[in-house]
Amino acid sequence: MDDVHLGEDLEDKDTAFTWEVKANNRAYHKQFRKKGFLCWRQKKYKSNAIHTAKYNFFTFLPLNLFEQFHRISNLYFLLIIILQGIPEISTLPWFTLFAPLVCLLLIRATRDLVDDIGRHRSDNIINNRPCQILKGKSFLWKKWKNLCVGDVVCLSKDSIVPADLLLLASTEPSSLCYVETADIDGETNLKFRQALMVTHRELTSPKKMASFQGTVTCEEPNSRMHHFVGSLEWNNRKYSLDIGNLLLRGCKIRNTDTCYGLVIYAGLDTKIMKNCGKIHMKRTKLDLLMNKLVIWVFISLVIVSLLLTLGFAFMVKEFKGKHHYVLALHVRTEVVESFFIFWGFLILLSVMVPMAMFIIAEFIYLGNSFFINWDLNMYYEPLDMPAKARSTSLNDQLGQVQYIFSDKTGTLTQNIMTFKKCCVNGCIYDSDDEHGILRKRNPYAWNPFADGKLQFYNKELEHMVQGQQDTVVQEFWRLLAICHTVMVHENNNQLLYQAASPDEEALVTAARNFGYVFRSRTQDTITLVELGEERVYQVLAMMDFNSVRKRMSVLVRNPEGSICLYTKGADTVILERLHKKGAMETTTEEALAAFAEQTLRTLCLAYKKVAEEAYKQWEPEHQEATLLLQNRAQALHQVYNKMEQNLQLLGATAIEDKLQDGVPETIKCLKKGNIKMWVLTGDKPETAVNIGFACKLLSENMLILEDKNIKRLLENYWNESEQQRAFKMMTHHNIALVINGEFLDQLLLSLRKEPRALVQNAVVDEPVMSRMDFLQARRISQMWRNIGSSLTQSPSAASKIHESPEVRRERAFVDLASKCQAVICCRVTPKQKALVVALVKKYQQVVTLAIGDGANDVNMIKTADIGVGLAGQEGMQAVQNSDYVLAQFCYLQRLLLVHGRWSYMRVCKFLRYFFYKTVASMMAQIWFSMFNGFTAQPLYEGWFLALFNLLYSTLPVLYIGLFEQDVTAEKSLKMPELYVAGQKDELFNYSIFLQAIVHGMLTSLINFFLPVLVSSDFSNFGSSSDYQSFGVLVAISGLLSITLEVILVIKYWTLLCVGCIVISLASYVIMTSLTQSLWLFKISPKTFPFLFADYNVLSHPSSLLVIVLNVALSTLPVLALRVIHRVVSKLRPKEEEVPSEEEEVAVEPALRHLRRGIPARRSSYAFSHREGYADLITQGTILRKSMEDSISKSPNPSEEDLPPQQPPQHKESIFNPRRISILAKMKLQHHAKASQEEVHTDTSFQTEKQATLYLDPSGTLKPPSTPSAMSVSSSDDQAFHSVPSRYTLESQPERLDVRSSSWKGLPWKDPPSPKPSQLEVPKEQHSHTSS
Repeated sequence: MDDVHLGEDLEDKDTAFTWEVKANNRAYHKQFRKKGFLCWRQKKYKSNAIHTAKYNFFTFLPLNLFEQFHRISNLYFLLIIILQGIPEISTLPWFTLFAPLVCLLLIRATRDLVDDIGRHRSDNIINNRPCQILKGKSFLWKKWKNLCVGDVVCLSKDSIVPADLLLLASTEPSSLCYVETADIDGETNLKFRQALMVTHRELTSPKKMASFQGTVTCEEPNSRMHHFVGSLEWNNRKYSLDIGNLLLRGCKIRNTDTCYGLVIYAGLDTKIMKNCGKIHMKRTKLDLLMNKLVIWVFISLVIVSLLLTLGFAFMVKEFKGKHHYVLALHVRTEVVESFFIFWGFLILLSVMVPMAMFIIAEFIYLGNSFFINWDLNMYYEPLDMPAKARSTSLNDQLGQVQYIFSDKTGTLTQNIMTFKKCCVNGCIYDSDDEHGILRKRNPYAWNPFADGKLQFYNKELEHMVQGQQDTVVQEFWRLLAICHTVMVHENNNQLLYQAASPDEEALVTAARNFGYVFRSRTQDTITLVELGEERVYQVLAMMDFNSVRKRMSVLVRNPEGSICLYTKGADTVILERLHKKGAMETTTEEALAAFAEQTLRTLCLAYKKVAEEAYKQWEPEHQEATLLLQNRAQALHQVYNKMEQNLQLLGATAIEDKLQDGVPETIKCLKKGNIKMWVLTGDKPETAVNIGFACKLLSENMLILEDKNIKRLLENYWNESEQQRAFKMMTHHNIALVINGEFLDQLLLSLRKEPRALVQNAVVDEPVMSRMDFLQARRISQMWRNIGSSLTQSPSAASKIHESPEVRRERAFVDLASKCQAVICCRVTPKQKALVVALVKKYQQVVTLAIGDGANDVNMIKTADIGVGLAGQEGMQAVQNSDYVLAQFCYLQRLLLVHGRWSYMRVCKFLRYFFYKTVASMMAQIWFSMFNGFTAQPLYEGWFLALFNLLYSTLPVLYIGLFEQDVTAEKSLKMPELYVAGQKDELFNYSIFLQAIVHGMLTSLINFFLPVLVSSDFSNFGSSSDYQSFGVLVAISGLLSITLEVILVIKYWTLLCVGCIVISLASYVIMTSLTQSLWLFKISPKTFPFLFADYNVLSHPSSLLVIVLNVALSTLPVLALRVIHRVVSKLRPKEEEVPSEEEEVAVEPALRHLRRGIPARRSSYAFSHREGYADLITQGTILRKSMEDSISKSPNPSEEDLPPQQPPQHKESIFNPRRISILAKMKLQHHAKASQEEVHTDTSFQTEKQATLYLDPSGTLKPPSTPSAMSVSSSDDQAFHSVPSRYTLESQPERLDVRSSSWKGLPWKDPPSPKPSQLEVPKEQHSHTSS
């Protein structure tokens, strides 16, 4: 396996970096062509216009006809029409079948055209979105479709990124850019991207951007969303690029006024479009089954026609021998006559596959789609959004779904975080205002900074906060106001928080409303307003959150001069770092358990006071760790861990990630219907698992297996026979899988169409396996080993032993996952979502449904058998590509359990009855051929054949397909177990089809041969002594038999049903009276030859007796069999799968042994945060300066727009560059009074103390600039900025975290003043190759 991966990676490295982009040079990109279809050469660099539709003006007719004739039935009808066009063998006019076929093709083509027009409209809306493109020396408004590779684009706040862009500069400090990627990966927390320092410094105006001639060399367009490697060559220097420099199409610009980017990939080459997949022609299981049945029916007809032709050959020889005087009429030889008779029989019997069945089926599908659209129970009033069936051909498949693949963010959740409860000092505080009555009175009116949006209010807690007597309560809210990475700015005298995650915003907002207001921050301080008093805290260290640490800490010195550490994080890591565990800690753990049961997201809060001596011992270690060039992340982790010990617990917070209405009930109901639910999300495992418990997908008694456990199982699955037994036993236990995208990337090899992602050599900060993890892993392995080693390998496994290792591994995984109660896939890309769906379809052969609301779900929706789009907050891409549209997830149970089950049941009954009535009426033609010398003469009147499926038997069948119900909608929802019938194909399969054929044959035999037996001497019988009367007798018997059968089949009786049956029989009476009238016979005797035939038969009592006898013998035996079968099935005891005693003994001890190692209390920790924001704050990269804010209001000034008295070298960049030197910071202060000499001295001192090495752009280590080089002159200052400084190597992605350890002279007792921060080691945000 590893060798295979390595080969792919080497191949990828050899071929990846062939994509070359030259800025502002469209002519260069237009000259390149690549090989297309046959000799066609297409452009290598695509335009930004996207085309997701299947057809265009020229391809619609040929492509749609090609798709339609994939249906075997259409090919069959086309063959029959061609045969009918040959006069020598035609028994029916060719247009009798041609007209219905054209009608059927037009109905289906119109449906496909309407769907595709919707896609064209969606494409046009997207392609015509406006954006600013650099033309000449200014930015002009153009449409997205006019964008080309190499163009420079200007984007503003809340804009959607039109293509994959290399970020060149932005109005944020250090050219940061904040993006929201909810439409791509489902994550709602903000991510930051950063431009290269060289473009940030140099590209300061549209004029400079117009002269920008850089060349980007990178990998070819691919679907790897989180990976990008390239380089920028500009001014004879190369700068490395990674995913941190790239803005992906579909992202939203947040908290950034303006940013500028260079188009790298456009249109269908962008990463999100590479993940969208192609439109698949979706076919239902019944449709595919019908294809096979048509083939079998056609083969049967050929065999029957051959047998009848053999009969004709013998008969014609005997006829010629007896009647030699008519030889002149037989000019052809016997072989030629037999050849023509064979084709004549084939045409005559072609009605066994009736065209009318397929036409009526289209109307049934259309009608059931309208019922979905009109269902008021699936209408969502807040959005004025009804359910909508965008595809009309998949309704019956809604009743056969076995797997649902759901997105999380926006599909299961509302994407809203609310502060729900808290536990402070062992006391739980719930909201006193659940119904929002107090909020209308504004209970926080005493606080001028309250925003009035907090839904949590507790009167007792409010009194404790205002009383300022409880130290723990004060520290609790103070921690929430200090320990975070939120940024703040004022707008119209209102504080606006910009949080990297909705969790942090909810916590800081709660502290704000309770009087602990986060007011502002600098690189080294944070300012709070605590109950009206402004307090400034000196930030000594920020210990950032990451997925390994699961906590964040801030070390501060308060205004009184004492040092405190504030920590928040997962209960699993906070509780083990406490100084002591007393009654309060025990009560808090109980509160955490209660919060977990309520599926709230919890964080533990703790703090400690740090002695000055302890801090002085710790600070040098911290400084040393921050300056390491290798293994810096691990060193910092150890240093942080040393400080984060002996904490005092303050309490816990509980945040609710609001689910959509009715999600838990819907999932519970669907699981009762034997529908398995998989959640595929781009979010973190902790968040996904928490939502899994919230929506009842996971339960407390479940055994959750993760990646490392699954890998061990899969390794042994094909090697040890006991694994087969183990997997079988998993059905009797609650087991769930939680896997991530990296695991899937290794697993889904056979389905991938491109090489795997490059193997990264970056250092992974992975914790050492704890003893508990080791014991649990060992017990899982032991559990599988203990299960019956005497079993032999199953035959199915032995037959697949020759499969490739990748396929065997995939099959083993799907076998394992199918035995589990739930599967959650975290950190998955849009393409991985689609591959998971494809994997299940490939190995399980089941009907799959995918539901989502964002662009990241489009590929999954297209790949699944049924795609459902939610009209949510993440755009309309999912809706435009879906088969069904819902406004809420909870409507899914009604869509499946009511409309889906009804549609499946109706279509199955319709097909079964249609085959029955066709065979019952048309098999008489075969029996009649035995009496007419096998001459293919029709038995029935021509008009009866033409109107039989159009009028005489159509309305009852249409009623079954549109209105039939076995139980009401309410009972369908109360008894989801009824849904299993569709999953098992119980209502229509080969067995049901054969039953219908046999039933129809018996009916036709009785209706034909009973009159023959009764009238053995035709000449003496009278009424049926002629051919026409006999045909009418058989036709009436057949029509009444199939009408009585439909009366017995229908369960949902209404006046409409009675009307359909009456109208059908009345239409026979009326039309027969017309076609057999004397008036029409006189007009055309050949067209209307059956003159008064029905009247002649019905006027004889003996004929009426024969009809009654036929109907009774056709119906009563079948009715008796059905009653007996129903009684026997009720008396038969239900078979339940009970594991044998030996199996129980083998498995149960292993599971109990395994569960002992699992903590009794489940942690409900979940925190949507991204590592790196703390570094941006402590380095000052993220912070705005006052003067920069004023400059940034002018979005695109050129050099000429600047004040004339300001020299060019003194002008500020419009993109707010972070001035690293202390001199630049001094310039930005409004009241700076320090002399140039003092600044020079302080700068020199700090530089000598902190800076020891520099890296030039080529990566060579250099000594730092000497203090004397930093003078107050503008030229020296400019020279200082032009020297890039980095402490990170390309293989080390971690950033520096360097601060001064000297804090002398800071006036803690006075109000905060705009005093400049100390010098920080200058550094450039360097891109690296690891993603």
